Amino acid sequence: MGSLPASKSLSNRALVINALMQNRGRLSNLSLARDTRLMIDLLNTPDRVIDARDAGTVMRFLTAFYSVTGQSRIITGTDRMKARPIGELIEALRKLGGILAYSGQEGFPPIETKGFRARPDSVLSVRGDISSQFISALMMVGPSLPGGLTLQLKGKIGSRPYLAMTAGLMSHFGVKPDMKDSEITVPEGRYMPTDYSVETDWSAASYWFAFVALAEEADLMLPGLVSSSLQGDRAIVDVMKLLGVSATFEAGGLRLGKSAKPVTPIHYDFTDCPDLAQTVIPVCAALQVPGEFEGLESLRVKETDRVAAMQAELAKIGAGLDPVGNGKFRLNLGKSLTGFDKLTISTYHDHRMAMGFAPWAAVTNLAIENPNVVTKSYPGFWDDVAAVGFTTDSSMN
Repeated sequence: MGSLPASKSLSNRALVINALMQNRGRLSNLSLARDTRLMIDLLNTPDRVIDARDAGTVMRFLTAFYSVTGQSRIITGTDRMKARPIGELIEALRKLGGILAYSGQEGFPPIETKGFRARPDSVLSVRGDISSQFISALMMVGPSLPGGLTLQLKGKIGSRPYLAMTAGLMSHFGVKPDMKDSEITVPEGRYMPTDYSVETDWSAASYWFAFVALAEEADLMLPGLVSSSLQGDRAIVDVMKLLGVSATFEAGGLRLGKSAKPVTPIHYDFTDCPDLAQTVIPVCAALQVPGEFEGLESLRVKETDRVAAMQAELAKIGAGLDPVGNGKFRLNLGKSLTGFDKLTISTYHDHRMAMGFAPWAAVTNLAIENPNVVTKSYPGFWDDVAAVGFTTDSSMN
């Protein structure tokens, strides 16, 4: 297979930080994902109306960026984006001095930014379980505020590694947030122009762990991955170890192979790495490993309702992802994939649905509807699938 893509999450954060210092940094190995190309285009356009399409990161980060930099913009998106709540971020920006208005339904995009009147010594109390993109957006613009910014996180904190990723990248550019258990302090300051090369994407790597888990035999090298990563999805190493995948860092990357039999049943909390749920749960269903999972709350308001989407596709083999209370879901097993001549997977306009279920092709013939959704984060995915020996046809184009 070819090189894995660069991290979309790190690329989009680096682009916003670089824009906050008038693009004086030198960024390399930026992601080729559609969301990152969109971020580049929108940061450089003079247009007043900004279309973030279906990119949540672009919508949240640019709303904060345009607000704090005092730009007059209207930020809109797809119908699905207009149904994704943004009220918590808007309220926070207003408290910091942002002048923002809703162009449609209260609490949802489109958003109009009309200027900024900074207030000194900003302290905000925000829910810890809101999207980490909201909190990251506030963190990145924090150094621009008089006296900096203090975020007091209330309640359960979700996707904490994404906040640590943001803090780590800010530190690389000269502003180091102080992160305590429930408080983040961002000092006032200026980002310092420097070189930055974006890491290889662990989210993209996760799908290859899934292929190895379902293969009878495997020896696969994933180039470019490093153990000292800012990305929370590095957790795929630990969870896939439970499902029989060995991972060894070598010069140049990570080698995957088969190890012990899967642990059964499996229990996992995806609070810190929700994007991995669509990789891990289909693997469990295919391996006939029952499980109990939590930390799926944020999946309800992504590109689609990812919990409902997984439930619908798992039902095609008679499996169920059933709520059991306290935010937990139990995977109840269905039929073996070997009992099907062919399965068709719907993707719901969601790149992770396509790539999360694609490894089922190691066990049965598979058709993926609307396969081009992968361009959102991993444009070369189907080429890499073909490169490791799978046969694809025109339905993948």
